[in-house]
Amino acid sequence: MEALRIYKTNNRNSEVVSVSCLECWVYAIVINNFKTYYNMKFNFENLDQKTRDLMISEIKIDIDNNQLYISKRFNENGNRLYVDILLDSVRNGDEETLATALKVKNCFAEKETRNGKNGITYAKVPETANQTLADSEFNRFYMRGLSQRAIRTGQSLTIYRARHSDNPRAESEAMVGKTIDAQKLLRDLRKNIGTDTALGLPPGPNSGLSVKLA
Repeated sequence: MEALRIYKTNNRNSEVVSVSCLECWVYAIVINNFKTYYNMKFNFENLDQKTRDLMISEIKIDIDNNQLYISKRFNENGNRLYVDILLDSVRNGDEETLATALKVKNCFAEKETRNGKNGITYAKVPETANQTLADSEFNRFYMRGLSQRAIRTGQSLTIYRARHSDNPRAESEAMVGKTIDAQKLLRDLRKNIGTDTALGLPPGPNSGLSVKLA
């Protein structure tokens, strides 16, 4: 939990890392235009200021409990910068803002260790590691924040396809349109940090499913 220790130390000293830069901005425009054209971006239907504030509160719950998911693929930069990058992206951006900052700030190691039949081996970290992490974690905190919001207003949540998929899995398609209890979803997501959840949301990488207010 080195990244959380660094964040808490910096926060006490009011040394907030800024991820706003011309390079990030240019990279984000290029990637956003590409992904919008090919319908690859998430469409978070209830991502407004109310939901963002609740997403922040959920992130801080994980930080306070020392259970915020920190990728094992991070290098020193990633461990040092991730918490502030995540908070900044939730306050002012989306999953693409997060992915862009992780890329531009060089947050991932070049190689990762894997346990094979012949012992530990080394493999190249995928070029898409930043996008995979950003899509998953931003969506998770979006669902957690929106679950909080639904609980407060007495609403339920509906599962929907937030990102286009050319070849959606049958199990994902079967979930679309179903209503889900906000309290159960929030409890499930808080309990299963960075792992598969009991309720199956999100249903694995690249599924593109999320929730919206019913």
